[in-house]
Amino acid sequence: MGDGPPSLWEWIARNWDTGRAGSIRDLLSDHLLMSLVPIVAGLALALPLGLACIRWRWLYQPTAAVFNVLYALPSLPLFMLLISVTGLSPVTVIIPLIFYAMAVLIPAVVDGIRAVPEHVRQSAVAMGFTPLRRLVQVELPIAAPVVIAGLRVVAVSSISLVSVGALIGQGGLGMLFTRAYQNPFLPPVVVGIGLIVLLALVADGLLVLAQRLLTPWERARRAT
Repeated sequence: MGDGPPSLWEWIARNWDTGRAGSIRDLLSDHLLMSLVPIVAGLALALPLGLACIRWRWLYQPTAAVFNVLYALPSLPLFMLLISVTGLSPVTVIIPLIFYAMAVLIPAVVDGIRAVPEHVRQSAVAMGFTPLRRLVQVELPIAAPVVIAGLRVVAVSSISLVSVGALIGQGGLGMLFTRAYQNPFLPPVVVGIGLIVLLALVADGLLVLAQRLLTPWERARRAT
C-alpha cells in the first residue's frame, strides 16, 4: 500500500507548484506566454501589411507567397535554425509562430477589408469620414468576422505548436510529454493534453465573445 505509482490527481497535487522550475504552473505560464505573443504580434504586423497589400495590389501576391512558404516549413527546423541567433529561449519558439500567424492573418485582413461593400465606403465618404476614420469606424468593424475567424485558427494552432518547442527545451506544457517519454508515465501526458485542449477552447471562446461584442448588428440581424 502506498508503494505504487501515484494516481493522476496525486501527481497533479505534487507537481502543480513545486517551488522549482518545471512545475505544472510554471509550464502553463510559459505556454500562455509563448502562445499569446505570436497571436498579438502576428495581428499587429499583419494588419498594416494587409492594408498595404490593399493599397498596392501588386504587393499581395508576393507577400502571400513568402508567408505561405514559411507556413509550409515544419516548425522544428525553424527552431533549430534560430537557435544560433536567439539561443535556447522562448524567443526561438515565438518567432516562427509569429510568421505562421501572419501567413493566416494577412489574407484574413485583405479578404475582410475587400468584402466591405463599396456603397458603404461611399456613404462614409459622403458623411465626411477621413480615410483613417473610415478604416477604424467602418471597414475594420465590418471586416471583424473574417479577421477573427483567422485569429481563431491562429490561436488554436499557436497553442498546439508551442509544445513542439519541448524538443529544444522551450515547449511549455510540451515539456510534460518529453518527461513522459524519458520516464514512461501516463499522468504527465494526460495533464499536458488536457491543459492544451483547455487553453485552445478558452482562447476560441474568448474570440467568439469578442466577435459578438464587436459586431452587435450581427446579433440584431439574427434576432430578427
